Amino acid sequence: MKKLKRSGRLVDMTNFMLEHPHQLVSLKYFSERYQSAKSSISEDLTIVKEIFEEEGIGELLTVPGASGGVKYIPTVDASAAEAFVHELCTQLQDESRILPGGYLYMMDILGRPSTMNQIGRLFAALFKDRDVDAIMTVATKGIPLAHAIGTYLDVPVSIVRRDHRVTEGSVVSINYVSGSSKRMQTMSLARRSLEEGANVLIVDDFMKAGGTAKGMVDLLSEFRAEVAGIATLVEAADVSERLVEDYVSIARLSEVNEKDRRITVEPGNYVNQLKEVLGE
Repeated sequence: MKKLKRSGRLVDMTNFMLEHPHQLVSLKYFSERYQSAKSSISEDLTIVKEIFEEEGIGELLTVPGASGGVKYIPTVDASAAEAFVHELCTQLQDESRILPGGYLYMMDILGRPSTMNQIGRLFAALFKDRDVDAIMTVATKGIPLAHAIGTYLDVPVSIVRRDHRVTEGSVVSINYVSGSSKRMQTMSLARRSLEEGANVLIVDDFMKAGGTAKGMVDLLSEFRAEVAGIATLVEAADVSERLVEDYVSIARLSEVNEKDRRITVEPGNYVNQLKEVLGE
């Protein structure tokens, strides 16, 4: 890259940090990239850090030492997050989402990259200090959300499947009981997709009794992996017995009344947990 003026460095540096969250970047790298002295790079980073914090974009952490550098950690403002959650709940209450059988249509939200990116950022900000090594979800509807979170945490996504695909090589399979239907089902994960002992964030698009999430917890034990947390987009409120307890939800679905064409959705426990993390 050719030598840039400070204004050019600041723009490029900001863009670089936003595209490389949770990655430690050395001052030497920036110095060589912009053909500038480390002292000038440090001053530039101070400016970027101040703007990031003032605008609620995230934190810029400085790691001292010969192998140190700077790391961008995406965060969110609690009030902005709360406003987004309420807006999402409003969207979910649109009566046109009611499907035959009393199901809720969510594929437009799961298929909207901008919305998934916002939700991914919310979860990434909440779990930023959990030392997450990987994201795990079940194919297929949880994949967009898992990839969005993985992007902001800069970790890979492991996809659990209901069936075994030859292209994935050897797999680890377990049987689990669906929390809602009480039926025995099977889930599998390729051995190569997850390192033994990894700290894993479980992601689910919709949680009723939590049977799928519990199945993923049990599957992780086969890899001697740890559960960093459980994140779900929407949870059902009318559940007599929940198979998992420690989870975070963006929204809580209380009612889908097909006869009266009424949907009741309220914020989940996400905002309260975020405020705890932020000390508010």
